[in-house]
Order: sequence, then C-alpha cells, then structure tokens
Amino acid sequence: MIATESLSKRFPRVTALDRLSVDITPGVTGLVGANGAGKSTLIKILLGLSPATEGRATVLGLDVATEGGAIRERVGYMPEHDCLPPDVSATEFVVHMARMSGLPATAARERTADTLRHVGLYEERYRPIGGYSTGMKQRVKLAQALVHDPQLVLLDEPTNGLDPVGRDEMLALIRRVHTDFGISVLVTSHLLGELERTCDQVVVIDGGKLLRSSSTAEFTQATGSLAVEVTDSDACPDGTAALIKALAAAGLTVQPVGRAAEFAAAGSGHVVLVDVIGDDTYDTVRDAVTDLGLGLVRMEQRRHRIAEVFQTADSAHERGSSDAA
Repeated sequence: MIATESLSKRFPRVTALDRLSVDITPGVTGLVGANGAGKSTLIKILLGLSPATEGRATVLGLDVATEGGAIRERVGYMPEHDCLPPDVSATEFVVHMARMSGLPATAARERTADTLRHVGLYEERYRPIGGYSTGMKQRVKLAQALVHDPQLVLLDEPTNGLDPVGRDEMLALIRRVHTDFGISVLVTSHLLGELERTCDQVVVIDGGKLLRSSSTAEFTQATGSLAVEVTDSDACPDGTAALIKALAAAGLTVQPVGRAAEFAAAGSGHVVLVDVIGDDTYDTVRDAVTDLGLGLVRMEQRRHRIAEVFQTADSAHERGSSDAA
C-alpha cells in the first residue's frame, strides 16, 4: 500500500523525517510516535502535498512526487485539526466533499447518507456542524474521508480531544472501516494502547527515524514471565508480600511489586511477576497460593507492550551517551 525509501524532510532548523524506509501492507496500520516525531509530515508527503527533501515514496504504486493528484483520488484523508465549516450541516459538507472527489450528484447524496449512517451521525445529519460535540465533529471528518470509497484512508490523530468512551467508539469505527468495507487504514497516534487494540501492523518513529516496524502480534508476543494477582486473607493481610516470600523460598525469581504495578487494576497493587522456568512453575505458584489461603484472581503469561519499544530505545540512547562521556 505504502513504501518509502530513504525518505527525508528537512526544514531550516529541524529534520522532520530522517532517511525513513518502511513498507506498509494492506490492513490497519498504526503510525505511532510522540508529538513532533514526524507523523503529520509523513502524511503530507504521502498525499503529494509536501515535497520530500530526498528519497522517494509510493502510495498504491503511485509516485508521491509526480502523481499526487491520482493518489488523492484514491485515498481518503482525515486531518488532525478542526477544519469544518460551522454553518453547514454534515450532509451538505459530506455531499460537497463527495462531489469534489468526482461523484455525480445522486451518487454523492446516496453515499453521504450511507457513510453518515456508518459513523453514527444519520439522525443528526441535518444539524449545523457548529453545534456538534468534539466526538461528532471527528465522525464528520471520518465520513468525508470515506464517502468516495477510497482504497486507503490516512487518519491523523482521530481520537484527539475525545473522552475514553469516545476514543473506544472511534477505534471501533476505524477497525470496521477495514473489516466491513475492505479499506486499508493508516492511523497516527501518540497513545500506544490505542494501537495495540486496533492495528494489525505498527510503525514506530521517533525524531523522524524508524525505530521498528512489525505486526502487532510480534510487538506483544508472550515473554517468560507470569503475571500473578492475588487477594489478601485474614491469615495474610498482605497476600502479595507473603506470596513473594513463598515463591522465593521455592527457588523462583519474583520481581518486586513496584515493577509489576502497571499490570494491576488501579489501587490494587496485588500483582507480581514470576520468571517461568518450566511447566512446574505454574504448579508451584498454584500450590503457594493455596497453602497461604489466598484468592487467586489471575495467573497469565505476561505480554510485551508497545511502550517498551520506546523504553528500550531510551535506555540504549542513555547507555550510548554514558559510553561517549
């Protein structure tokens, strides 16, 4: 769907993209990076709206440097910032965008009705956009990106400004864009957990450089650690501490609760990480919990999080800086 080769974009005082080479396959792909990492710059280049300083890129087999118009005919784009006219309705705006994409008037109206129904705005479609909530405006932007039935949509920070419920609903819509309509999606975000749940592939960039590109399954593959969550009992008011002591006595390596707190529910603090030596580890944990009279809430193999890619990169950078010093 998208391929870049040594793609760079330099401004007088900053390098937005630095020799970025990546291949993006059909499906839902997350482009993740902190604010200023180069995500929006990359999208503008892919749409043929901004020239690269060096390198090359293709979208749907079309060269971004010479075939920008053809790319924009086949691609939908949802911008990050609020850019909607407040004094027209969602129907008027999306019909206009459909006509701009080349659809005849009748087809534009039909596609607009179907698309607004898909994004959950059908009942509100005749209201002026200026009276919409942030979540409704984001849905209008998504609708105009989809109305001309593109092969690929580029969504720039589509969950910006949304509350947790609104984010979940938007992510579900994005997933359905691919599963229901077969449209591939490139979605940018600085919120790592969103992409873990939504995307098939994740591309991580930092400072305009590629950190990693792989499937979400590879990012979140299982490790050799076991996450164990227990409840306290009358005999063991601090069940976590008692379990750590018992497992250490059994010869297992247990990480301190402070290192495991990220896996627990807020305020619980009852999760420990146990290194898995073999199948016997599961039996040892079960027996220790039973002997202590604790309640076993869960015992599951711990999985990587995408955030760890950044932590690993930061650690490597710090080590490199220390070595240089």
